[in-house]
Amino acid sequence: MFADLSLGRFVGAAAITVAAFVSAGCGGTIDGNAQPAIDVVPATSSAAPTTQSSTTTTSKPAPTSSRGGDTDFQASVGDCVVLGGTVDDATIEKASCGSRSSNYKVIGKARTSGECVSDSDNFYAESLDGIETGALCLDIDWVVGGCMDIGGSDPTRIDCAESGSDPVKVVAVLQDTDDIDDCPDPADSGGEYPERRFVVCLQSL
Repeated sequence: MFADLSLGRFVGAAAITVAAFVSAGCGGTIDGNAQPAIDVVPATSSAAPTTQSSTTTTSKPAPTSSRGGDTDFQASVGDCVVLGGTVDDATIEKASCGSRSSNYKVIGKARTSGECVSDSDNFYAESLDGIETGALCLDIDWVVGGCMDIGGSDPTRIDCAESGSDPVKVVAVLQDTDDIDDCPDPADSGGEYPERRFVVCLQSL
C-alpha cells in the first residue's frame, strides 16, 4: 500500500510548499501527487483591530465526513500528526495537538483526497496499485500565541525566540470571515480559508 501526502492551500506574500509522500510496503504501485503550493497573504497595515473571537486552533468542523475510505494509518478527526521525511521515505505518526512535534490536525476523512474540503491545508491518502483507498484531510496545527516555521518542506513548530527560514507567530484565528484584512495588529500576513470562512492571522518573526 502507498500513501500520498500533498498540500492544500494557504494564502499570500511568500509561497510555501508543504508536501511529502508516505509509503507503507504492502506491494502495489507507488504513485505520488501534490496540490498547489500554499501562499501567504500580506495583511494591509491599516487593518483595524477586530472584536471577532479567536481560538487555539484553526479548524472549524469540516464539511468532509468523519468516516472515509480505508487507510492503514489510523487517526480520528481531531487527532494531530507529525508528517516528515522525503518523497521516497516519508514518515507519519500521531502526536499530541499543540506539542513540539505536531504539525497537522485531522479535520476530516474521505474516500479520496479529491473529496477533502477545498481549503484544507493538506491531505494524507493511501493508494493501492494507483487507486486511492482512503484519505485524511489535514490543516496545519496552528495554536494562537504559538510559532511555526513554514519555510521548509513541512511546517515545524518552533519556540517563538528561535530562528527559521520563514518563522511566524499565530496572532489570532478569526471566524466568520475570509478576509485577511480583518486581522488585528501586529499581524502582517495570514491564511484565508474561504470555504469554511475563517482566517489565520500571522506575524512574521
